[in-house]
Amino acid sequence: MKKQALLLTLSILFCFSCEKTSAPTLEMNSIAEAYVKLVLEIGQYDSDFVDAYHGPEDWKPKGERLAELPSQDFIERASTLLYQLEMINSEGFGELEQSRLNMMNKQLVSVKTKVEMLAGKSLTFDEEAKLLYDAEPPHYDQSHFDSLLNYLDHALEGNGSISERFVAYSSQFIIPRDKLDAVFKAAITEARKRTDLHFNLPENENFALEYVNDKSWSGYNYYQGESKSLIQLNTDFPIYIERAIDLACHEGYPGHHVFNALLEQNLVNGKGWIEFSVYPLFSPQSLIAEGSANYGIDVAFPGEERINFEKEVLFPLAGIDPNMADQYYEIQELRSKLDYAGNEAARKYLNKEISREEAAIWLEKYLLYEPERALQRTRFFDQYRSYVINYNLGRDLVDEYIKAQGGTADHPEQRWAIFKSLLSNPHTASGLK
Repeated sequence: MKKQALLLTLSILFCFSCEKTSAPTLEMNSIAEAYVKLVLEIGQYDSDFVDAYHGPEDWKPKGERLAELPSQDFIERASTLLYQLEMINSEGFGELEQSRLNMMNKQLVSVKTKVEMLAGKSLTFDEEAKLLYDAEPPHYDQSHFDSLLNYLDHALEGNGSISERFVAYSSQFIIPRDKLDAVFKAAITEARKRTDLHFNLPENENFALEYVNDKSWSGYNYYQGESKSLIQLNTDFPIYIERAIDLACHEGYPGHHVFNALLEQNLVNGKGWIEFSVYPLFSPQSLIAEGSANYGIDVAFPGEERINFEKEVLFPLAGIDPNMADQYYEIQELRSKLDYAGNEAARKYLNKEISREEAAIWLEKYLLYEPERALQRTRFFDQYRSYVINYNLGRDLVDEYIKAQGGTADHPEQRWAIFKSLLSNPHTASGLK
């Protein structure tokens, strides 16, 4: 493997002869192929690393993986490709081609960083977020979350702690297990209809829906290629009524399923940019994927439209009194302001400033989780680490970017159009600013 990396390096030096390449597009395509194959090889050593692949079958690794991670070989190959990118003459590139070049660079930095982490390199939460996701997560003092809790304290009746009162109140809005499938399918159907009105989705796009257990996440989209997905929903814990729309949009429309389908349709099939046939999970692409999936909830169901649909369709399907919806969503709006508390728990836990038990207690207090769900969330921290920033920071960056382009709530058609463009083209966090 080291010999392969050395030969690749020598060939690059020979081709460039210390000058910029005169065939930048061809060179980008060559780098893209090497990048895809490298990502797939790394994926043999970390089952979470490759989130999706829908490229040539013969590019997949052949034979058994080595007994140990060949980290030095992978790092050298990533470094070589980064050097090769640096040598490309991009003077004639248009804006889209330059975005492609910038994103490839960021993706390769994240690939190299993840291999270094797999090999034992230790990074702080913020260092990891910057190198893997091209993002700088904000910091909040505990007093910030304490002040937000005061609003919930006044809104929730009864005795006990705020989290105990919230859990007791929210128990009225759990979707019964035997009604779960009907509720989710109704939510997904409506989310798809609304998205298709603006995106003109591929005719063959489709998904399969499964209910699973023993996962650290609540929902997951496994993109299969050719505009098809497998969407899994975790039923380890009770699922509340608001999660139907949240997950239908986030995992499906206009979230992950649509994002992957548009990238495949426009970049892989339309432009031949084969690097988008593979999705390394721990990369800048995830911030856009998770952020846009969360942002898309409000795009598909803006303002009162969401509550009205839930009152008319989802609450009755779940057997929940629609007359309780308005107050419930007022309380949910207050709770959502505490969202970044989860990032602070992850930062403190991963930086070894607090224990797992202390992280769970923090989540119980500030995200109002039940004890079991709080411990489940710490499992997510273990498995995905600083990935947590992609959901809320990603959402906020996407929101700010689209608003800056004129895609505000009072201009819904323009917002949909800018959103579709974002999902269809290469972007990273630093490029959204």
